[in-house]
Amino acid sequence: MKIFLDTANADDIRTADGWGILDGITTNPTLAGREKRPFREIVEEICDIMGDRPVSAEVVATDAEEMLTEAREVSSWASNVVVKIPLIPEGIRAITVLCQEGIRVNCTLCFSPAQAVLAAKAGATYISPFVGRLDDIGHDGMELVAQIRQILDNYDYLHSQIIASSLRHTQHFVQAALIGADVATIPFQALEQCFHHVLTDVGLARFLDDWDKAGLSIF
Repeated sequence: MKIFLDTANADDIRTADGWGILDGITTNPTLAGREKRPFREIVEEICDIMGDRPVSAEVVATDAEEMLTEAREVSSWASNVVVKIPLIPEGIRAITVLCQEGIRVNCTLCFSPAQAVLAAKAGATYISPFVGRLDDIGHDGMELVAQIRQILDNYDYLHSQIIASSLRHTQHFVQAALIGADVATIPFQALEQCFHHVLTDVGLARFLDDWDKAGLSIF
């Protein structure tokens, strides 16, 4: 499973990239708005950090023709930009055209298997089911990921990858991997949580203490 960081903060991206485990970045208008900087400046900096790894940047238009105009502009900023398009009828229209033009698309705000089928049929490179937001209203968000996985496998939609999105905690991350999501996109704080286990901390402290008591040295 690939790991994307769900953020528009360059400092968090550099920190996580230093761990050597990042495969891409997803952003959205909310995350970009928190940075208090021009959108293009944010996207170009992130793309530069990530090299050839994908960076999702979202349009804000809701009309297909306006989406196409915005998508073509955003995709021109860097070769690794993936344009995020919402899963609405006008969005599906835009996705169909963009995919024909060779522009990679992340179809976002997916909340049902039926929506995912439409996105795959339109040619979306990525489909992003929002797990946490479904959990928030009493649904099983991970069940949606599992259903989409089965549907894409049933019909060999090899061009579309599942990005398990709106992940809130480590268990979401683990469940996405068990189900077979192609990608998990996760906030910086939740990714940090994946490192931690009380027994790791206790074990390391014990090892170091025993080493010091024995007076050992590597050099």
